[in-house]
Amino acid sequence: QVQLVESGGGLVQTGGSLRLSCAVSGSIFSINVMRWYRQAPGKQRELVATISSGSNTNYAESVKGRFTISRDNAKNTVYLQMNSLKPEDTAVYSCNARIGVVVSGGTRSWENYWGQGTQVTVSS
Repeated sequence: QVQLVESGGGLVQTGGSLRLSCAVSGSIFSINVMRWYRQAPGKQRELVATISSGSNTNYAESVKGRFTISRDNAKNTVYLQMNSLKPEDTAVYSCNARIGVVVSGGTRSWENYWGQGTQVTVSS
């Protein structure tokens, strides 16, 4: 069973920093694109950052220059370094990954998985 476990959320003051981690575990053979999303109360889920298997990155305009996504393929982990945090960054942050898994019978399949989410709160 594949699991994505996030950590690193919490409460921070405006201007502070947090580093989120999302570790993939389970029977997998590869991880393709990895993403961080966030959802604030009463708002739609927003794509924050994307990193490809080759470590090409993309960011939402609202976080460019402040957030950095990275990955450690040896640890099957994606990170989100968040600097210069603002109250409007307050949200539940969730990781998402396209993962290659071995299903019954030895067949390989690419599946989309989500973490459980971690709360980030930025106080003013």
